[in-house]
Amino acid sequence: MITSRLHRMRRRDPAEMNITAFMNLMVILVPFLLITAVFSRLAVLQLALPAPDTDAVPPENDTPRLSVIVRTDQLQVVVSGSVLQSFELTESGFDLQAVNSLVVKVRERIPAEVTSVTVLLEPDVDYDQLIQVMDAVRMKLPDENTVSVSERTPLFPDVAIGDAPPRATESNG
Repeated sequence: MITSRLHRMRRRDPAEMNITAFMNLMVILVPFLLITAVFSRLAVLQLALPAPDTDAVPPENDTPRLSVIVRTDQLQVVVSGSVLQSFELTESGFDLQAVNSLVVKVRERIPAEVTSVTVLLEPDVDYDQLIQVMDAVRMKLPDENTVSVSERTPLFPDVAIGDAPPRATESNG
């Protein structure tokens, strides 16, 4: 009886590994990962982030500096510390065409070697608003005469981001 068991165990054929499910997974997964890797590379913007050890005091010079302060309910365009114009948040968002038109006028007044703009944000500002404001200050927004992105005029292509200063508190006397 013992010999018959051993005899049956020796006669069994080795089991074949079924890798069909694994191959199906690879056929779907590999192209998906390759495609998403290409798209993620296209969406990268170069930003200049402030170093953590830099002083809060800006350097003294006569070159005008453009800043855009984005708050949860308001957007301010500031040149060298003075507010040029404020834009209130509406139901459809900020009027980015008006912001872009103002930045185009500022670009005409600021020397061409100045290519940087600082976008200062409050912590609760939506990421989508940040991207839209960055697009509005980086290049002229398209109009009926602009067909493609390559025809758009760059305004301030070097964008730095930071924290918005606290709101000025009004004192009553």
